[in-house]
Amino acid sequence: MRKVIVSEFVTLDGVMEDPGGAEKFERGGWAFQFERGPEGDKFKYDEIMASDALLLGRVTYEGFAEAWPSRTGEFADKMNSMSKYVISATLKHATWNNTTVIRSNIAEEVSKVKAMPGKDILVAGSAQLVNTLRQNNLIDEYRLMVYPVILGKGKRLFNDESDMHALRLVEAKQVGSGILTLIYHSTKKQ
Repeated sequence: MRKVIVSEFVTLDGVMEDPGGAEKFERGGWAFQFERGPEGDKFKYDEIMASDALLLGRVTYEGFAEAWPSRTGEFADKMNSMSKYVISATLKHATWNNTTVIRSNIAEEVSKVKAMPGKDILVAGSAQLVNTLRQNNLIDEYRLMVYPVILGKGKRLFNDESDMHALRLVEAKQVGSGILTLIYHSTKKQ
């Protein structure tokens, strides 16, 4: 069965909102204050190359669909060619190629995608979706790049309604200018 991997940029205080600044959050763009270095770039490259599908919430999907189709290069080619699944009850038309819209029965539909043959399914951004997947025990792995900054406010990766969920640390490294890459496996049986 394919794995669902949540890959996020987060601050030390757990904020994952607008790391690149495209969403115009007043404290957005915080990830660009730090250099990832070659190891950090390899971390991101390896995870995208090990995946063949993206699973995204509507807001993240719309940002990606606006940015990636005009880009070129091996990483962009991979992003543009892979299957995309967007969770949305309101998205009228999916413009990015290879996109399927999932409008309801999220846990059931994501379980079907996991059961399909293929490589890993990567989730980026999409805080509300991550919490839905976590509540339905559909996340196999978390890959976090923790940036050495405290924002004090902003959308956090795990909301206040999150229940307790133990994870197993399988890798931790420092890359670039003080960024930690952390890989955790879920300990809950699926």
